[in-house]
Formats: sequence, C-alpha cells, structure tokens
Amino acid sequence: MKFIVTLYFTLFNLFIFSQDIAILKYKGGGDWYSNPTALPNLVKYCNNNIDTSINENIQTVEVGSTDIFQFPFLHMTGHGNVFFSEDDAENLRNYLISGGFLHIDDNYGMEPYITKELKKVFPNSELVEIPKDHDIFKAAYEFSNGLPKIHEHDGKAPQAFGIFVENRLVLLFTFESDLGDGWEDQEVHNDPEDVREKALKMGANIIKYAFEN
Repeated sequence: MKFIVTLYFTLFNLFIFSQDIAILKYKGGGDWYSNPTALPNLVKYCNNNIDTSINENIQTVEVGSTDIFQFPFLHMTGHGNVFFSEDDAENLRNYLISGGFLHIDDNYGMEPYITKELKKVFPNSELVEIPKDHDIFKAAYEFSNGLPKIHEHDGKAPQAFGIFVENRLVLLFTFESDLGDGWEDQEVHNDPEDVREKALKMGANIIKYAFEN
C-alpha cells in the first residue's frame, strides 16, 4: 500500500509539472501512426492560442510501457484492429486512475475494436455519451452543439463518449467526427479553413480540459 501511495504521489507531481503529450502505440495491426501531422499542428495551435507550453517534439509510447506515466495526455487513433494484452490493459488502467488522460479519435473503422478492448481496461465501466453542456465543450472555446463534424463517413452525427472514474473524465472517445483529419496539414485532406479551425479549437478544448482536471 505504501508503494502504491508513493507511486501515485510521484505521478501526480509529474502530471502537474508536465505538459508533454504522446501518441499511444498499440498492437493488433491497426494503423496507430495515422495522421502524422495532426498532433504537431494541434500542439502549435495550443501553444499559440491557449497559453500552453507543450513540447513540440511529440513522442510515441507503447501502451504496455511505464513510459506512459511521463505524459499527462495520450492520443490514440487509427482505422482498424486494436488489441490490448492483460498487461497492457492493467498498465493503461493504472495510468488513467492515477491522473492520466487518454483521447481516442476514431479515424473511421476503429469503434468495434476499441470498445471491445476497453472492457479489458475497465471491466465494470461503459462508454457513456458526454452531454453537450459538459465542460470539455467550453474549456477554451464554446461548442454549444457538442462535438463538431469534420469528415463525413457514414452520414452519422458526431458523438463524444467517455469513461469516468470517481466523476473525473479519464478517457474521451470521439466518434464520427475525425478531429485528427482536421488537425492535419491543409493539403492532406483539403479541408476548408473554417473546418480545420473548428477541429483545432475542439482539440484545444480537449487538451485544456485534460491538463486542468
């Protein structure tokens, strides 16, 4: 017990003083490396607009590695299969309950795989839809209608789901929005500037919320 308390205290201090973020690498064959320009662009936007000081040299960490505990914010994306071993799931669960935050952005096709694997992480918790009046939609910029739609895939409305631990949102799953595509360099998807701006502003909300809660 003493070791666990000491670990959590150490992690808390790391999270308080660090603004570094990382990309989460996972097993299963899904393309965790999708949208390579997305996170660097979001970091620059945040540093320029919401007074963050995030390291622009974004690292990649494996879900089963203790390296994830160096970062208060992890970002995960992809199109396909995701697999967490039991050790991966335990490591991620410990990270999230000790103060970390994970944003999973479905880049189209990820949903059935990630929802199954998240049951390994939190067997007794379900992804629940986040209401439009939640603080994450107004942390830096107002999104009164909730999650913005960035890319069309199946014609479905964008949805934000979360997992809460003791009333703290520890995991955000953005579905049918494709925020990461909107964060990418303009020439990658040729999105209009106003669409990219919406994506970046929502991304800034997520970052700000994660750092302050």
